[in-house]
Parts: sequence; structure tokens; C-alpha cells
Amino acid sequence: MTQRSGRTVRDLRRENRTAVLQRLYFDGPLSRFSLGPVTGLSSGSVSNVVAELVAEGLVEEAGSVDSAGGRPRTLLRVSPESGYMIGVDVGETRVRIELFDLALTELARVERPLENEGPRRVDRYDVGVVVGHLREGIAEVLDRAGIAAERLLGVGVGVPGIVARTPEDGAVVHGQTIGWDGVPLERLLRESGLLPDSVPYYIDNGAKTLGQAEMWFGAGRGARNAVVVLFGSGVGACVVSDDMRPGRAVEWGHLTVRVRGRRCRCGAQGCLEAYAGAEALLERWAEAGGRPPAGVDEETALTAMLAAAYPDRGMDPDAAGTGREPDATALAVLEETAEYLGAGFSDLINLFQPERILVGGWAGLQLGARFLDSVRAHATSYALSYPAAHVRIDLGTLGPDAVTVGAAILPLTDFFARGGRRAESDPEEPTPAWRATLRERAAQ
Repeated sequence: MTQRSGRTVRDLRRENRTAVLQRLYFDGPLSRFSLGPVTGLSSGSVSNVVAELVAEGLVEEAGSVDSAGGRPRTLLRVSPESGYMIGVDVGETRVRIELFDLALTELARVERPLENEGPRRVDRYDVGVVVGHLREGIAEVLDRAGIAAERLLGVGVGVPGIVARTPEDGAVVHGQTIGWDGVPLERLLRESGLLPDSVPYYIDNGAKTLGQAEMWFGAGRGARNAVVVLFGSGVGACVVSDDMRPGRAVEWGHLTVRVRGRRCRCGAQGCLEAYAGAEALLERWAEAGGRPPAGVDEETALTAMLAAAYPDRGMDPDAAGTGREPDATALAVLEETAEYLGAGFSDLINLFQPERILVGGWAGLQLGARFLDSVRAHATSYALSYPAAHVRIDLGTLGPDAVTVGAAILPLTDFFARGGRRAESDPEEPTPAWRATLRERAAQ
């Protein structure tokens, strides 16, 4: 049956289920009585939807609350054990894989370092190696938690680079800085045979998954317009606004900040990433005469650089030092980096006029703890005065694991949009062409 608006009764039922699930998820536990005002549904509709969700095991009772002059009202919440998601962060120094329940409680995690095994730098990003890490890690977290693969709502994967989609291959990754030129990652993972065909993969840019996590659960909550930036070996950003929800990844790290400047990993000159990414930052310290520690990973080396520039003060900018002189070279490079970042932030401010700019990623959290005030000052000086006066620049609050949390949100978002039904079980949704193609190949 189709209504005059073009929506079917089934569409309306799905929207009602979505509304109830989302309110219970973000604001619960709530009573049936409270669900009416926050969802805009009638009491009858709320009762019907809740009855369905309870019968399916998606919603459960969570205690009761006194009512004014009547019987106590039963509180409801989304059942954490009604579904599971895996979030993956394919970073530039490691692959992190985490298993979550529906409440995004971590149940198991695995990390695999990405290390050079040959003379060429890109060896650690060999596609076969990365896919192998994902296959082994996904199997391991499921085994540790004792969760059957069929219970997964999906696997979300955050990757460096641009993600395009084709009917034949699904998500295809163009990661120029890591040597990935049109890698059909979704097809490769599907063809590995690790997971049942009913479990979908959701692959997107790592900065976007970070942005989703901060907007749902972190420092972005309540903001309508925000930019979440990710600093690791490289630099990326996610823009969230009224017309770009749930966010759009932008290659902010490859914005030109200096004409004919340093050569970037992407091959161009003068990119912000060539000055502010952790890899470039350590190279600039060495080029200026500094002595980065040898034989350690980038995270350890960056910690050493910060310790040299700000001796005996750790990551607390207010801590008292012991009088040891700072490494003038490291300090000068970091101060210059703060200005480059401020200039880069000013472009985000002028282009998108966000309410907030949030800094995340393992390198961003380390750097921001030391000189975010300086970055703010430079950003204000370079940006137009009106948008600069209406933006807050802060650190993200979810820590270095935010990319995996955001990746796990990808299947969760789709699950809610379907009214709490899995992609393969929704009779209203046609099978995507790329998934049908894979099934046809498998049947041949």
C-alpha cells in the first residue's frame, strides 16, 4: 500500500522503528510514556513498535521509575547483546581491529604493526599483507569473544585515502600516499571467504570514521557544523554540516600551504601534510640538525621529539620542568609547525565556517596537548574575523581508538536506518548490484 506522499506503510513502520531505536540508544533508558514526545509518535504507535522490538530481542527492560500518582513506569533500552560490530583502523603504522557489542562496549581487540620488510618504503602497505592482517585479526577477535560471525551486523573499515564505489568491486581505495591505486579492498575481503555473505563490509576514509565517532559520542556532540581533523603519519579531515551528514572526508592534508615547498608523499610540493604529518615532522627535525631516535616507530619518535622540545614536562603543559634546557632545534620545528597548522585551520574556518574544529589521531592528540593554544592564535590571525570569532578549536575526547569506534558505527548506522533489521533480511531493500555480481561469480 502506497500513501499519497509516495511512502509505503512499510516505509512508515521502518521509520517509526528507527525513531524509537535511536532515541533509546542515545537517550535511554526511557519509558514508553517518555518515548512519545521525543519521537513524535502516538502512544499506540510507540506501544506497537516497542512490542515488535522486544519480541525480536532488540529492546529489553532496564528497571523502572516512579510516575506521578500511578504505577511505576518500566524503562527500556537497546539490548547490548542483540548485535555485534567490528571496527577496523587501517592506519599508517598499524592495523587495529576491535569487536564491539551494540552498546559499543569493546569485547576484544587485536593490533598488527605495519613494518617495512624490504628496501622499499611501501612494502609495509602491501595489499596482501594488510588483507592478511584483517582476515587473521577478525577471526581472532571473534574467537576470543566467542561470537559467531553470523551475529555480526557488519565490519566497518577506516582506510587512508579516497574511497570510491563500483558495481563490480564495491569499495575501491585510492590511497596515493601509501601506494594504493584503485585497490578493490571490499572484493578482496569478500573473496577471502572469512565471513558469511550475509555480513556486509562498510569501508570509508579513516578521517570520516573519526569524525562520526566524535560527533556521536565525543567532543562534537550537539554541534551542527564541525570539522574533525586527523593527524597521524599523514593528515586528513572530515566535514560535518547540515548538508553533509553524516560527514564527508576531505583531503585537507594535501592543501598547498607553501608554493614550491617540501615534496609531499603524494608527489606534489608544499602540501600541509609535508609539514604537519608525523612522518614529515620527524624528517624536518632531522633535516634541521636534530637527532630523532633510530630504530623506533613514529609514535615513539614523536614522543621523543616533544620531550626534547619540552623537557621533563611530559604531556602536561602546566607541569613544572626541572631546569633542563629544551632542544632548540626541535622547539623551532614545532613552533613553525604550529603556524602551518594555524594557517591550515584558517582555511577550514573560511571555507566551512564550523562551530568547532576537533583535533584527533594519535599524533594530533600528542601535538595538541603541547601547542594547541599557539595553533588557535595563528588560526585566528590568518582567518576572517567573523567566522574565527565563532569557532572553537579543541582536542577530541575519544582518544587514539576513535577511528575504530567510528568504523564500527558504519554498520550500526545502517542497522538503525533499516529499523533494526539486517541488510540481508529486509525484503524492501534490493540487493546491491556489486553484491549480486559477487554471488553470481561464486555460483559459477
